[in-house]
Amino acid sequence: MKKEIIAMILAGGQGSRLVPLTEKIAKPAVPFGGRFRIIDFTVSNCTNSGINTVGILTQYEPHMLNKHIGDGTPWDLNKRNGGITVLQPHTTVKGGDWYLGTADAIFKNLTYIDEYNPEYILILSGDHIYKMDYSAMLDFHKQNKADATISVLNVTLEEASRFGIMNTNPDYSVYEFDEKPKTPKSTLASMGIYIFNWKTLREALIKDSLDPTSDKDFGKNIIPNYIDSGKKIFAYPFQGYWKDVGTIESLWEANMDLLSDNNNLNLYDESWKIYTRQDSYPPQYICSSAIIKNSMIDEGCEIQGNVENSIIFSGVKIGKGSKVIDSVIMKNTIIKDNVTIIKSILANEVFVDNDTQIGNSDKITVIATGEKIGGSHVK
Repeated sequence: MKKEIIAMILAGGQGSRLVPLTEKIAKPAVPFGGRFRIIDFTVSNCTNSGINTVGILTQYEPHMLNKHIGDGTPWDLNKRNGGITVLQPHTTVKGGDWYLGTADAIFKNLTYIDEYNPEYILILSGDHIYKMDYSAMLDFHKQNKADATISVLNVTLEEASRFGIMNTNPDYSVYEFDEKPKTPKSTLASMGIYIFNWKTLREALIKDSLDPTSDKDFGKNIIPNYIDSGKKIFAYPFQGYWKDVGTIESLWEANMDLLSDNNNLNLYDESWKIYTRQDSYPPQYICSSAIIKNSMIDEGCEIQGNVENSIIFSGVKIGKGSKVIDSVIMKNTIIKDNVTIIKSILANEVFVDNDTQIGNSDKITVIATGEKIGGSHVK
């Protein structure tokens, strides 16, 4: 059962800044990009990188995420030796509790990890939108004989104070980690993607679990302790599209980025596909009265109105005389006739009656799953 590397995806986030989209589902399960869920990008990265053993650590509202992951078939992770496993907080003879932090979540799954006795462990977040070859990061880790490697993104100096910043030597060896510094010394922001030598990390997690003052967190405890103890940590420079879609604004922006002429997240790249679990729908129908401009429209849609610069998920119906502009319309939403929707996110199975106006260009309007918006209601 020994594996060279396994991945552990932290996917238990509540996503409080994405309410109302996360009232009943975890943040990684939020729909994105016309047919995907946020977690699809991280799991697909594992598949495309040749990592065939993946643990997904869930916590908040796990039902929809568990259902979506299933046995891992869409990602070719329905393996007998490895594959994909959903790991929820559990009780033992010594008791049990929620995951208390990112490090605690990994610590509480030592038995699962030890089953594969990996040389390396890859720690990932389930709520970022990006494409990344983790095998290249592992090669970098090996070449530098590192104890830990942290993927970093070069951000602007103005943005740097919002991230954990890695201060490095010219060879990218890390000598200091600053958590959201007021005066950043560097612009290399941690992406929350880590590779550790498992034997060393296992010892560190056990030690951290016994410290009553610890936050049980990689950024606050494990990584600073590695640096203080003189372990070799390297920053792996990532170049490409990456977005933390933790707010309504960033989620809307990431969807709109897919429609940009300068889109760096190519969903049509055959060499690096993003896989998902998709229901069966008939082909889309665009009637002769419809006008479609710069938009993505998935299967099963019936479009009679106008759609401009928008993402339309599967099974959506848009009636005659209706206009959808700069918006994200999620699965099985019904938009009747003479409706105008501007700069909005409509969740699954929303019903919008005739002659309704939703949203404006000043701010992003969000309608929760299953809401019914009447013709006289302006939201």
